[in-house]
Amino acid sequence: MITPIASFFAEPRRKSGLFCALHNVERSSLGVVLISVLVVCLGLLISGCGATSPRFRTGEKKVSASGPDKKDNTSKSVPESRDDEDREKKTDDAEKVLSGARSFKTEKNTALSNLDQARIMREISKMMGVPYKLGGDDQNGIDCSAYTMIVYKNSISKQLPRTSTDQFKAGTPVSYEDLKFGDLVFFNTTGESASHVGIYLGDDLFAHASLTLGVTISSLESYYYKKRYEGARRIIE
Repeated sequence: MITPIASFFAEPRRKSGLFCALHNVERSSLGVVLISVLVVCLGLLISGCGATSPRFRTGEKKVSASGPDKKDNTSKSVPESRDDEDREKKTDDAEKVLSGARSFKTEKNTALSNLDQARIMREISKMMGVPYKLGGDDQNGIDCSAYTMIVYKNSISKQLPRTSTDQFKAGTPVSYEDLKFGDLVFFNTTGESASHVGIYLGDDLFAHASLTLGVTISSLESYYYKKRYEGARRIIE
């Protein structure tokens, strides 16, 4: 025979129907909340590592509003139009000089021997056609002051300053009417004094490294250089 105390431990007390119903509802609500939280967290994790995440957009191609792969063919900058007469133009003077058609004896500098003048002409000719390059000083590209410096150094071992402004301070000032072979001629082509330099040859011609034409021979009487001429310096006296 089982005593009341033994029966109490042998079988748990049953809860009332109302209590069980409430307990089941509480358990089911908690489960729904937990599942919802897990779904939200999983969704955030997936979206955070997707291809649209900022951390994974390296190399992503942007699509313009007008559609993909549409190229912009418009010019980034349009230069101001200038009077065609006020542009540096290519002439056949260089070809005539190189062919020997010009001797430049009428405006010879008597301080230069015939041999030295020939050496200067040889150095002038060697670099004809070399493209202009700011800061350049070789066959791959050269600027105006490097050209005059190299010609003088390689021909008659005369050292000139590196820049055109410093070269403008060297030698003796010479008037336009008294120009002789080998004189340095200076121009204002950028709005700054003595921003361009060349070597006078005679017959109003000078050799220089042109910004647009490279190393060439131009005329002092051309519209472009005549209005920009500033002065000359005699290096050999």
